[in-house]
Amino acid sequence: QVQLLESGGGLVQAGGSLRLSCAASGLTFSSYVMGWFRQAPGKEREFVATLTRSGDNTVYADSVKGRFTISRDNTKNTVYLQMNSLKPEGTAVYYCAARRSVWPSAQMVDYSYWGQGTQVTVSS
Repeated sequence: QVQLLESGGGLVQAGGSLRLSCAASGLTFSSYVMGWFRQAPGKEREFVATLTRSGDNTVYADSVKGRFTISRDNTKNTVYLQMNSLKPEGTAVYYCAARRSVWPSAQMVDYSYWGQGTQVTVSS
């Protein structure tokens, strides 16, 4: 079956960096648009970033633009999220998701598969 396994979360001070990874199995990875979402305590899950199957085109939430970078390695079936200049409001569980489509999407409902999430805590 399809599995998405996130890793790389942890505790970091404001202004610091983390790199999240999401390893996929059970699917033809290069056929899937991949996305990252996050859910802060007491809030709705929200879009962070997405990229096309080739990785050539990316879309970011305004709140992370210029600080976060999404990328993928189709030879390793892995998508990454490099997070720089982290802010305390970035504290959340970060989820990766997979969408079998040509088009990237910022909508949760468009994604078929989800990982279990990895916790990121940014201290002030």
